[in-house]
Amino acid sequence: MLSALLGHELDKPLAWVIKNSIVGRIHPTSLTIIGLIFNLLAAGAIISGYWKTAALLILTAGLFDMLDGATAITLRKTSPFGGFIDSVIDRYSDMSLLIALIIYYALYGNIFMVTLCTIASLGTVLIPYTRAKAEMFIDHCNVGIMERAERILLLAAGALFNLMGIALWLLAIFTHLTVFHRIYYTWREIQKLPKEELRP
Repeated sequence: MLSALLGHELDKPLAWVIKNSIVGRIHPTSLTIIGLIFNLLAAGAIISGYWKTAALLILTAGLFDMLDGATAITLRKTSPFGGFIDSVIDRYSDMSLLIALIIYYALYGNIFMVTLCTIASLGTVLIPYTRAKAEMFIDHCNVGIMERAERILLLAAGALFNLMGIALWLLAIFTHLTVFHRIYYTWREIQKLPKEELRP
């Protein structure tokens, strides 16, 4: 949703930063891994109850997540494997934060919040999965309100403003609404395809 609204508005400023800073000397995959490290640190901060520190680390990781793709495009280092490894590491980043929240609430014996985190985790995993499966049959399936940028900002805001309960409720609801949206969208687009183009 955010990426659709912003379009390519950030392309030029990011390209300028990449070309005129040390970022341009770092391989895009290295930037992806740095983002993962910041998310792992954020997970540790969550478990320890340092919410504001976690929020800052999550936002920093999000910055590297923007820079890795922009760097690959600006320096013409895009590749199928680069896109693949970026997607895999993004899943590690997403789940490290949610698992940290599950551990945090489990330590305090809050089974309701553990359940809520688990439901949100399931939706978070299924969003990229449904896209990957859908795009085996149709050109694209990036619809839905709760894409990765929204999920990152929501977790960061929940940690920063001590509103994690609300953030997790929103994640638990809207991640699954996004999954259902993608299922419906894929079904609708497949109906438009000639039968000979459909793969079993």
